[in-house]
Amino acid sequence: MKKGFDNDKYIKLQSEKIRERIEKFGGKLYLEFGGKLFDDFHASRVLPGFEPDSKIRMLQNLSSYAEIIFTINASDIEKNKTRGDLGITYNDDIIRLADAFRKMGFLVKSVVITQYSGQPGADAFKRRLSSIGINTYMHYPIPGYPSDIKTIVSENGFGRNDYVETEKPLVVVTAPGPGSGKMATCLSQLYHDQNRGIKSGYAKFETFPVWNLPLKHPVNLAYEAATADLGDVNMIDPFHLEAYGKTTVNYNRDIEIFPVLRSILESIQGTSPYLSPTDMGVNMAGFCIYDEEAVQTAAKLEILRRYYKSAVEDKRNGADGTQTSHIELIMKMAGVITEMYPAIEASLKKHEETNAPAGAMVLTDGSIVTGKTSSLLGASAALLLNALKKIAGINHKEDIISPEALKPICDLKVKKLHHKNPRLHSSEVLIALSISSAHNAAAQKALDSIDGLKDCDSHFSVILSPKDEDFYKRLGINVTCEPKFEIK
Repeated sequence: MKKGFDNDKYIKLQSEKIRERIEKFGGKLYLEFGGKLFDDFHASRVLPGFEPDSKIRMLQNLSSYAEIIFTINASDIEKNKTRGDLGITYNDDIIRLADAFRKMGFLVKSVVITQYSGQPGADAFKRRLSSIGINTYMHYPIPGYPSDIKTIVSENGFGRNDYVETEKPLVVVTAPGPGSGKMATCLSQLYHDQNRGIKSGYAKFETFPVWNLPLKHPVNLAYEAATADLGDVNMIDPFHLEAYGKTTVNYNRDIEIFPVLRSILESIQGTSPYLSPTDMGVNMAGFCIYDEEAVQTAAKLEILRRYYKSAVEDKRNGADGTQTSHIELIMKMAGVITEMYPAIEASLKKHEETNAPAGAMVLTDGSIVTGKTSSLLGASAALLLNALKKIAGINHKEDIISPEALKPICDLKVKKLHHKNPRLHSSEVLIALSISSAHNAAAQKALDSIDGLKDCDSHFSVILSPKDEDFYKRLGINVTCEPKFEIK
């Protein structure tokens, strides 16, 4: 993928703007972090050049005076809600993130459980956090939230919530997923600070939508496609247009809640520091795009991936297709067509030729390789092996996995694990390749080429197993599938 985004400039500008906000509010800022702090692969796909760890690297510039607060909704704890991209519960994700932040030198000592009303799961999680040295604070449901401002900004509202004792000028408030109460936690802290005579302010760290790109820019449309399950819709910020006469882009939830948020800030601090939801955001991403064509192309490809992802989820879950139809409309607005993704046509053609599931991958040099289903290899395993051969310059007809490596794995699957067929999954073919590499230089050469798979686009003629799909993602391969099963 051709680069079009200046990552170093982004880190520099974003850091400077956050420092300015801290100074604006007298040396204390609660910064709500929208999106993913770690592994923001969506941003790296639609803004080629953006590194998945950019936000963390930016925060590391501020680590000496920053600390982290995590928020989690008590109902999500009770339901064992999971992150779709990682497959782990929100509880476990907080533990994972806390450990990662601590290793980077950040102060992490606080978790806020929001909407707490005596849930047993929340109590158990509190005990677990205490065992690893993290303090837990409870925030409670507020009657009439968010419209009853008088109750919210009172002893019966924010006043009931536990106050989080913080040490650093910058307090980053983040969560494992949406609906965790990040904004309410920040506002509750402002209320308690005000009562204690502490000057503090609130801002949002934003990446998407990019406020200074057009409403229908492919990058912003890609964000709308990515959040179709949440019902997010990009909109012109009417408050910013009225206050400044400038057109900026925000999304429906922030625009809808802004009048309430402004009233709460006015009730807490006397006046609101912001005239629009765009004012609240700290987002310099739009200033770091240097190749518009590269960025637009990348964003359009991401919209197409989101379409196939949604269509597959509809097929798996028997959904009504509303979400997928919405993404189809986004595709039309962005001018996205399937021909932009050559792996689609190649995989379908291979399926037609072999009358069996097949896959195709576009390598970084633009060449296309395919993989077919055989007696010992599934389509994803065959495609992975063929792609590694191509990158390593090995003849595609050469066998680089020895029978001695294949037979024990196949026998184990059928005889001991009771699988119906011995075909290898993607991960298993790499294990077999690793075994063969001890005595086969070509196999070792193929293994050494794994990094060349990163950012390649692949497509399959049927829905992949979750195991294979997850493994492709771990290798950094973009994967899409036709919304149909191999077996009805």
